[in-house]
Amino acid sequence: QVQLVESGGGLVQAGGSLKLSCAASGRTFSSYAMGWFRQAPGKEREFVAQIRWDGASLYYADSVKGRFTISRDNAKNTVYLQMSSLKPEDTAVYYCAAAKFWRTPKDMQYDYWGQGTQVTVSS
Repeated sequence: QVQLVESGGGLVQAGGSLKLSCAASGRTFSSYAMGWFRQAPGKEREFVAQIRWDGASLYYADSVKGRFTISRDNAKNTVYLQMSSLKPEDTAVYYCAAAKFWRTPKDMQYDYWGQGTQVTVSS
């Protein structure tokens, strides 16, 4: 069992930056692939980024490529999402998730989800 808790969300002006954190419980965090997703009001949840258990492989959604960076610290059981050059359309609840097996984004199946953290970007 893995429990995930996101933090770091908030209100920021367009062009600003935020860094989200996702703290995981359990001793097996380092064996999980981790992902970030977001869901805006009235929209479906969408993939943002994912990182392999060793940090050696990454994927990003085209909409965030070059602006967001996913990273992890297995010693701290934490995955991060550094968000820069934020736009109003980045406004959403951001969720982290853990997956036992690594796949390309369209084939990933996540086993655990956090409760989410709100990110609001004002224009």
